[in-house]
Amino acid sequence: MSDAPLLRVVRGEPDDTELAALLAVLAASAAGAGTGDAPAASPWRDRARSVHAPVQHGPGAWRTASLPQ
Repeated sequence: MSDAPLLRVVRGEPDDTELAALLAVLAASAAGAGTGDAPAASPWRDRARSVHAPVQHGPGAWRTASLPQ
C-alpha cells in the first residue's frame, strides 16, 4: 500500500478537533453513499392512482364510476 496521505490540508492550520470533525463527516457520508437501498414506494402513496379519466354521462354511468381506470 502507498505511504501517501489520503487527505491533505492545503490552506490553513486546523487543530486536531477540526480534523476529527472533518474525518467524521467524510466517514459518515462514505458509509451512507454505498448502500443504494432505497425503500420501496408504497402503492398507497402513488398519486397516479387518483388521476383517471372523467366519468362519462349517460346510461350506465353510475356503474362505470366505481370501476378502476
